[in-house]
Amino acid sequence: MTATKVVAFGGGHGLSASLRALRRCAPELDLDITAVVTVGDDGGSSGRLRAARGGLPPGDLRQALVALAGDHPATRRSAQLFQHRFARTGTDVTTPTEFAVGVGGPATGGTSATDNPAVRSPAGGVPSPAARRPAPVGNGHRPDGGCADGLDGHAVGNLVLFGLMELLGDPVVALEHAGTMLGTVGRVLPMSCEPVGIEAQVRGADPTRPDEVRTVRGQHQVAVTTGRVEALRLTPAAPVACPQAVTAILDADWLIFGPGSWYTSVLPHLLVPGLAEAVVASPARRLVTLNLSAEKETLGLSAAGHLAALRRYLPELTADCVLADDRVVNDPGSLARAAESLGARLVLAPVAVADGSPRHDPAALGAALVPVLGAAR
Repeated sequence: MTATKVVAFGGGHGLSASLRALRRCAPELDLDITAVVTVGDDGGSSGRLRAARGGLPPGDLRQALVALAGDHPATRRSAQLFQHRFARTGTDVTTPTEFAVGVGGPATGGTSATDNPAVRSPAGGVPSPAARRPAPVGNGHRPDGGCADGLDGHAVGNLVLFGLMELLGDPVVALEHAGTMLGTVGRVLPMSCEPVGIEAQVRGADPTRPDEVRTVRGQHQVAVTTGRVEALRLTPAAPVACPQAVTAILDADWLIFGPGSWYTSVLPHLLVPGLAEAVVASPARRLVTLNLSAEKETLGLSAAGHLAALRRYLPELTADCVLADDRVVNDPGSLARAAESLGARLVLAPVAVADGSPRHDPAALGAALVPVLGAAR
C-alpha cells in the first residue's frame, strides 16, 4: 500500500498541534508526514540567536521536530532535552505540559508563544542550581551585581539546531540529522533556507490614533499588535523557497494549512513565490484547519475572514475541506458559504481540549482527520 503524503504548513504551537494529531492517525492511514515551517521568528531565544549570528531562527523548527519525535524512551528523553530551557526567572525550568512529548500545545501560538519560557517546580520540589540563580534584569545584570550568563532563556534544542546548521552548512541536512536524533516520524523542512522578515500595515496600532495606518516590522511585533492587520509582506519580498519543500508539495496527496497564527505562521507560506506556485500546481487535496479563538493579530477577523485572507494572498488557492470545532462556530451557515467560495466543504467536529481552553486536543483532532484524509477522491 502506498503511503498518503501529507504536507502541513505553519509554525509554533499551531503546527505542533497539527503534527501531533497527524502522528496519532498516521498508523491507521499510513501517512508520510512533512512539515514546512515558517522562518520569520525574531522573538525570544530564536530572535537572540538570529540577531547575534544570523541564520534561520530555530524555535519553530524545534517545535515541529519535537511534535514528530519517536516514542522510544531514549528519543522521548532527547525531545525533553530539546525543550528544556535554561532558567532566567529565578525558577527552575522543566519541560512544560504544553511542550511535553505527546501532549498537545496551544492551537494558536505566535512568535512569543514559541520562545517564551514556562517555569514550574521540579517534581521533588527542590530547586536546581539554575533555579537558585537570581533572575537577570534587562541590562543583562543580576540584582546581586553579577552578570546573566549567555544561556539564560535559551532552549537546548535551539542551540543544538543552530550548532548543526553552522557545522553542516545546510539547514535541511541539519534538520535531517536532528530528526535522526529524535527518531522523528516524518520530516521537517524550512519554507526557505534563508531567514525572512515579516511586516504588516496595521490600522490602529497606536490606540490613540485608531484610523492611522502604520508599518509594523518583525514577526513578534505583528503577532502582538493591537491594531487591525490590513496588509502583509515579507522581506525580502520574494524569498527563495526551500527546494525540498517544493518537491514535497508537488508530490503530496494532502496539503494542510492551520491551525496557527494566521498572519505570522500560516499566510507567510503563500508569500513565498516558489511555495505558492507549487501549492497551485500540486494535484494534492487541501485542508484548512481553523483556530479555536482569535489572537491579538486577528482580533475582529471572523472564521470566514480567515478563509478570505487565504484567497487574498493566493487568489488561485482552492480547498477541499475546512475543519472547525462545532462548539466555537457561531454562524455555521456563513462559514459553510465561505468554505464553498474556496471549493471546500465544511466539517464540524469537537477538536478542542475538554477544559474549554482554546487548544486543539491531538487525539480529538486526529480522530477528526482520519475520515477526512482517508476519504477516497
